[in-house]
Amino acid sequence: MTPIKSPVKTEAGALSPDKEEAGTIQARAKEGMAGLAKGLAIIEAFGANTTRMTVSDAAHLADLSRPAARRCLLTLVDLGYLAHDGKFFTPLPRMLRLGSAYLSTSSLTQIAQPLLASARDRLQESVSLAVLDEGFAVFIARAEAVRIVSTGVKLGGRLPAYCSATGRVLLGGLPEQQMRAHLESVLMKRLTHRTVANLDGVLKAIRRAAEDGYAISDEELEIGMSAMAVPVKNSAGQIEAALSVSVFSGRVNIETLRENFLPTLRETAERLQRSL
Repeated sequence: MTPIKSPVKTEAGALSPDKEEAGTIQARAKEGMAGLAKGLAIIEAFGANTTRMTVSDAAHLADLSRPAARRCLLTLVDLGYLAHDGKFFTPLPRMLRLGSAYLSTSSLTQIAQPLLASARDRLQESVSLAVLDEGFAVFIARAEAVRIVSTGVKLGGRLPAYCSATGRVLLGGLPEQQMRAHLESVLMKRLTHRTVANLDGVLKAIRRAAEDGYAISDEELEIGMSAMAVPVKNSAGQIEAALSVSVFSGRVNIETLRENFLPTLRETAERLQRSL
């Protein structure tokens, strides 16, 4: 049997070479993971409302020091993820690889895409699939209707769960304590004069969505835009995703959503559930 080595110290009390090497590797691992976390925090700070940023912006949004933010940004430039014009940093197409790693390997998105396209063709409106991620509804699949002005968010887009139809369906799948803890921790803002942005009101909307089997957001995210969402459940009966349609309020009213759109959404969700 090979004897187990115990730590050996030199005369000066320093660790042996084996121990020093192990300590160095461990320190590098910690440093590397910290650096990766900082870089990912900056990447996640980019979005529809932050299409470019300075070093100061990145430091503020990712909660980093300016030197750390600058090193991360320049590293992302060197790797081809960002462009830099001397002041502003902006994402490059290579950034798409990060999201496509999930989208190209997720069976849920692969199964859903043809079903979303079929629902889009029947409704003549954009249809999307989203999952819950840290209090946001994140869109992982979408079939876009061809229009001069598009509706809703794009693939990979995020909406606050508390005031979106998709988010309320997804939050309804959480245990009561976890759902309430999330809502109590998030800063609710009135995005329009119709936004429900108080705890009691949002809880009521989530519970109603769970009871009805669908949720509607009527101009709560943006005036002139409405959405309807239904749950997609896995074989265990748990809500895994939400299927939604977004429309211009002037073209499709709430009653039409309930009468004409809801049956198609439910049918599509059921077909997707049978495939999971």
